[in-house]
Amino acid sequence: SPLPSCGYFLENLQPEIKEIAKRLRYEVSVRGKQLGWSEKVARFHFSKNMRRIVTELYIRDNCHPFKATLLLWVQVPMWLCVSLALRNCSVGAVSSAVQEQFSSGGALWFTDLTAPDSTWILPVSLGLVNLLVVEIFASQKKVQVSRFQKLVTNLFRVVSVVMIPIAATVPSSMALYWLCSSLVGLCHSLLLRSPRFRRLCCIPRTSSDSDTPYRDIVAALASKYSLRK
Repeated sequence: SPLPSCGYFLENLQPEIKEIAKRLRYEVSVRGKQLGWSEKVARFHFSKNMRRIVTELYIRDNCHPFKATLLLWVQVPMWLCVSLALRNCSVGAVSSAVQEQFSSGGALWFTDLTAPDSTWILPVSLGLVNLLVVEIFASQKKVQVSRFQKLVTNLFRVVSVVMIPIAATVPSSMALYWLCSSLVGLCHSLLLRSPRFRRLCCIPRTSSDSDTPYRDIVAALASKYSLRK
């Protein structure tokens, strides 16, 4: 799978990029002293050459960062379109016959897909699954986590909680679709942690990999949310 594996190639490139940056910084410093460059000019030449070298590494390993986000640019518009389509079917914007089918086409406690889930089971389940996906991602072992990454993680936590009351006010058909979509995302995230699956897909091993990923996830979550003595 080229899209998921791209992120792992990028992770594997980081030590090489750091080593190249260290060597290039020294070479620019020496060259700058020889030619009398100011600090601003030296930084310019370092940044220019570093961008060129990193681009060459991306081309060499076929792992441009944009590829890691390509699936997102397809998934988000599709999620919005399906959600709007389900809403139109539930409120009768398509036809009264479709709305009637939705009103009796549910299952279990949500038999009426045109009405919100009064039990809040679907909305709360949606929120919990989304939070679990975020926490699994946040529990990955990383050498450094930037301030931007922390901000994005906290933003997704807030969105996961905000989605609960929103899902409680929309037709059950939309809440059910959102929950199913989040469950697929959770399964996808867990599957990509499996060493056997990753070997099967030829996904490269990284320094943050573990031979017991699921046990590590449980341990990380238990440690993070256990009651402090």
